[in-house]
Amino acid sequence: MRDHSRDERPPTEPVPDTWTGRATNRVQWLLAAAGAACVALGIELAVDLSWTSGTAALLMAVVGCVAAGLLVLFGTLAFVYVELTVDRHTLEVRCGHMGLPRRRIPLDTVVDARFAPSVTPRQWGGWGYRWLPEKGTAVVVRRGEGLVLTLGDGRSFTVTVDDAEAAVRVIRHRLRLRRPTATRDGFTLAHGPEDPAPGDGTPLPHRPDPTTGR
Repeated sequence: MRDHSRDERPPTEPVPDTWTGRATNRVQWLLAAAGAACVALGIELAVDLSWTSGTAALLMAVVGCVAAGLLVLFGTLAFVYVELTVDRHTLEVRCGHMGLPRRRIPLDTVVDARFAPSVTPRQWGGWGYRWLPEKGTAVVVRRGEGLVLTLGDGRSFTVTVDDAEAAVRVIRHRLRLRRPTATRDGFTLAHGPEDPAPGDGTPLPHRPDPTTGR
C-alpha cells in the first residue's frame, strides 16, 4: 500500500520549472486501424462497384463507410496518448498528436491536487474526454494511476498520467509558493516562485509605521 501522506511533505528533490508526464494506450491504435479499414472499404466500393443500378443504395454505403471510418479514426487517434505539462503558472493537458482536445488550467484556480491510484473508463463511462455532473471532468486514455485536481469552483478535473505522484508533489509545491504565508502590520505577504520564502534569512521589506510615519 502506498503512503500518500508523503505527498504532504515538501519535495526533497529540486522541483523543475516545467514538469511533463504522459499516459499512452496502444489499444487505441487497433481501433484506429479499424477506422482506416472502414474508410478503405468505402473507397473500394466507390471505385469497383457498378453505379448503373441502385445508385442511391451504393452512395449510402460508400458515405456510411467513409463517415464511420473517419469518425472512429480521428476519435481514437485523439486519445492514443495524453500529455500533462505543469509550469509555474498553469497546468496544460494535450491529447494525441494534434494536441486536441486541449485544456489549460491556471494554478490560481486550483485548490488541491491528489493522487488517484486507479482510474478506469468504467468510472467515467468510457475512454476519452468525459464529463459527469456528479464527478466533474476527466481525460482517460488507459486504466491506472492518475491525478485529481480540486478547482476553486468546487469542480474536479481528473487525468490519467504516468508517475502521477510526482505530478501531485510538483503541483502542491507550486500551490504552497502561491499562497499567502504571513501577515505583518495588516499587510498580507505572499511569495511566488521567484520570491524568497519567509524564514529563509532574507529580511522582509520595510513598511512605515502608520502612527509615526517612519
